[in-house]
Amino acid sequence: MASREMTLRDHLEELRKRLFYAAAAVALGTAAAFVFRDRVLDFLLAPGFDRLPDTRPIYTEVTEMVAVVMKVSLVAGAVVALPVVLYQLVMFVTPGLTRREKVYLFIFLPGTVVVFGLGAAFAYYVLFPPAFRFLFTFGANNADAVIRIGSYMNVVTVLLFWMGIIFEMPLVMFFLARLGVVTAGSLVRLRRYAFILAFVAGAIITPTMDPVNQTLVALPIIVLYEVGILLARLGQRLRRRKPTLAS
Repeated sequence: MASREMTLRDHLEELRKRLFYAAAAVALGTAAAFVFRDRVLDFLLAPGFDRLPDTRPIYTEVTEMVAVVMKVSLVAGAVVALPVVLYQLVMFVTPGLTRREKVYLFIFLPGTVVVFGLGAAFAYYVLFPPAFRFLFTFGANNADAVIRIGSYMNVVTVLLFWMGIIFEMPLVMFFLARLGVVTAGSLVRLRRYAFILAFVAGAIITPTMDPVNQTLVALPIIVLYEVGILLARLGQRLRRRKPTLAS
């Protein structure tokens, strides 16, 4: 028997419920991150200051440290709650999908969390050490580096977020191809422009003017684009198959 068609009021009520669950997960994650704030801050400070013994960042405004702790706690809480937030999003959109599309969506839901973590790990372990080494030593003959913790944490959280988002690109390309929005052929034709945009993104995302660090961002984007083309081909093949599950 077909399920009852949802009214606009039903959709709004469902959206309200999903947003509440997502917000509650973020709030709980933020509270947990605040409890362990010293460990979280030490973890984020390590790429920049582990190589500088007896050196710590400073804060120059009365409320700066409080603002940094709250921002870092919120970001960490959002990352911890990401699986729950994505699940609530999927549960909201699944009524409009076929059974086969629901299966693919639930299969790739854990993948989105994993690749986001891979992107953040790449930024933390590969990109941060050379980037901060360059930033902290550039102009050392003319001035001493006294780093504000607010400025440092802004750079760290922005780079972690954007590298996590960039690593989602292959999965996005797969789903777009699976839905027929793009084809592997069109992505191949756009390859040269994608490579140019990869270096532009590297220049924008990387907080340094060092071409080495910018290349460290651009090269993974290029590799991810190539992986996305392969996944797009897979998505096209799956789309052409005759459905074996009832819609």
